[in-house]
Amino acid sequence: MIEFTIWDILRNLLLATRWTILLSLVSFVGGGLVGLVLLFLRISKRKWLRALAKYYIELFQGTPLLMQLFIAFFGLGLFGIDVPAWLAAGLALILWSAAFLGEIWRGCVEAIAKGQWEASASLAMSRLQQMRYVILPQAMRIAVPPTVGFSVQVIKGTALTSIIGFVELSKAGTVVTNATFQPFTVYGLVALIYFALCWPLSKSSQILERKLNVAHRNH
Repeated sequence: MIEFTIWDILRNLLLATRWTILLSLVSFVGGGLVGLVLLFLRISKRKWLRALAKYYIELFQGTPLLMQLFIAFFGLGLFGIDVPAWLAAGLALILWSAAFLGEIWRGCVEAIAKGQWEASASLAMSRLQQMRYVILPQAMRIAVPPTVGFSVQVIKGTALTSIIGFVELSKAGTVVTNATFQPFTVYGLVALIYFALCWPLSKSSQILERKLNVAHRNH
């Protein structure tokens, strides 16, 4: 029987961690870009645009991510479209992340006092200028904690992609466990790696929030 050391186990898990990090980055950045579009649609003066964004958000927030992954991978296959696991995972997580980020940011923008809109409008600013120079800088201070908090959820959400065969950290944990028969060691290391990925994000959120508050007071 082959003996596996902790280093052997850790090395295999770290190789898979690279895919977890890459998928998390793609999902968060892509979701952020789509979420920004949803934000502007949600605060648009056109009712049909607001409704379109609202229904999108309700659809992706109201259905399980597991189901969205399943449809992205297996659903398209019903139409003869062969989608690689990594592409299906990235697409599903981007669309899912966008729904949450767009709604988080909408709430932050709407938390800004109405007087700020009125004051900037009195300076003959366009709506885009109001957003860029007045509203968004203030909304950013509010948005930092929930946005970073959601980024942690994205990292942990990548674990669900194992259902479509994408080999990220949690899937690698299952594979290594089947080879080593050391579930407590393997999943203990998996938990530590997830913690090592998520904890710095939480700390950086606190540091950035303090800096933004100081900059706001100085301003």
